[in-house]
Amino acid sequence: MIASLVNGVPGDQVSILDRGLQFGDGLFETLAVIRNRPCLWQAHVARLASGCARLGMAMPDPALLEQESRELISSHEQAVLKIIITRGSSARGYAPAHGPVTRILSLFSWDGPASESVWVNIASRRLGLNPTLAGLKHLNRLEQVLARQEMPGDVQESILLDIKDRVTEGIAANIILQQGERLLTPALNECGVAGVTRQLVLDTAAGMGMTVEKTEVQREALLSADALYLTSSLLGIRPVQGILQEDWRPALAQHPVIEAAQSRVFSP
Repeated sequence: MIASLVNGVPGDQVSILDRGLQFGDGLFETLAVIRNRPCLWQAHVARLASGCARLGMAMPDPALLEQESRELISSHEQAVLKIIITRGSSARGYAPAHGPVTRILSLFSWDGPASESVWVNIASRRLGLNPTLAGLKHLNRLEQVLARQEMPGDVQESILLDIKDRVTEGIAANIILQQGERLLTPALNECGVAGVTRQLVLDTAAGMGMTVEKTEVQREALLSADALYLTSSLLGIRPVQGILQEDWRPALAQHPVIEAAQSRVFSP
């Protein structure tokens, strides 16, 4: 870690009573920093505000978050910025107190975006269903931790299915499927994280008069897709080269919506 701020003060410690530590009661955003500027800043702030509203948690002043973020990244042309917002501190028990939220901003070294295609596998671990939290980038990430422990060393990402065997997402990325001229992505109505870069692809398609269909995706659809793409704030939009232990390779050139969205991922 390069530097961090806790409630605007340089440091790396929070109270043992912080609800993020006690219960995972909070949200986070991970942003690429390119040329001293946070990429897709407005989209990340909008998702954070939406998440705070869904959890009934106060949203920090976006102007303050931007000021503190720029303080951290001002002398770093390329890095990863992580923003964590927790519900603050409270005594033992689930009932939240009504004090201020905790803001944690941290900056990490990063080699920058890559462009090569990636290998994936299909994880054996399944995601549980929780429509209440579906789509949120909340702090409860134990399923991803356990899936990452099992990920083979010769792939860059694992594709996670839910307990109904529907394709959901990667451990740290969303997935887009190409079937001929169609683009599909899992609906994420019952689990998974609605990623900012995934949304960028949806918005780019709409701007081109096209649609990315949000739908249930079965394992068979994954293995019969003409192309697959992973999306995340740090990966950008990366084509999948192959699926470990499966006879799958891309069959079509990159979709024009994907090309257009790729050019926008690492923009301020």
